[in-house]
Amino acid sequence: MDELRKLSAAQARSIEAVFTDIDGTLTDAAGRIPSDVFTAMEQARAAGIVIVPVTGRPAGWCDLIARTWPIDGVIGENGGLYFRCGSHGEPMKRVYVHDEQTRKDNRERLLQLSKEILLRHPGAGIASDQNYREFDLAVDFCEDVAPLSDAEIDAIVDFLREAGCTVKVSNIHVNAWFGQFDKATMCLRYASERFGWDVRGSDNAKVAFFGDSPNDSPLFQLFEMGIGVANVRRMAERMHCLPTWCTEGEGGEGFVEGIKTILAARIVTTDNSPETA
Repeated sequence: MDELRKLSAAQARSIEAVFTDIDGTLTDAAGRIPSDVFTAMEQARAAGIVIVPVTGRPAGWCDLIARTWPIDGVIGENGGLYFRCGSHGEPMKRVYVHDEQTRKDNRERLLQLSKEILLRHPGAGIASDQNYREFDLAVDFCEDVAPLSDAEIDAIVDFLREAGCTVKVSNIHVNAWFGQFDKATMCLRYASERFGWDVRGSDNAKVAFFGDSPNDSPLFQLFEMGIGVANVRRMAERMHCLPTWCTEGEGGEGFVEGIKTILAARIVTTDNSPETA
């Protein structure tokens, strides 16, 4: 991972969208989003850069985020869906990987797995936002419970994989679902359907992605402009792919630092006079 301050003006000017994780990336140590994170989003939007959160959080949260944040849209449940909200009076656009019946059937299967996990690991919890989820089971290992050991987290992951789930680990949850999708697959779909971009090809440099944890690895592998906030270093051993760049600040502080760095790098100096490139 290289220092983000080394980002070139040409690289910064290529960025037209910022996709970003939420927990651990936009939040502070208390799990809250500081006001300057929203200010940075507004500044990016004013500069012509759209913001798209990409999160493991549930559909219920995504409805609120799509309606109220200064963003273009939101990808939720680790790539199971995306929501976009237009102006007042316009319907919310909701896109799901699976149809309603498939989602219902899979939720029943995951419910049975959740009961078994709590029997095997009484210190674990089911995430407090589970009731608002369409696709996945979120096992809490440190958000509202005392932190579990790495060995216990690994045992939960192994159990869910043996049950046929796709499993990803965030900084707070083990997320599991049925089906072959993740954050990266839905980012590809969003970029194609919303902007007409081929981000596996010539449009890759149009997107910068901010993240901090193992379930962000597919995005760091996909986007050459992957940016980790500094706390990504604590999860590096669990990640198969690390970001190209890393901020000095952690969490929301790192995100704000990253947006400021991108916007500043888009300014070139000619004859000692700043001009917007």
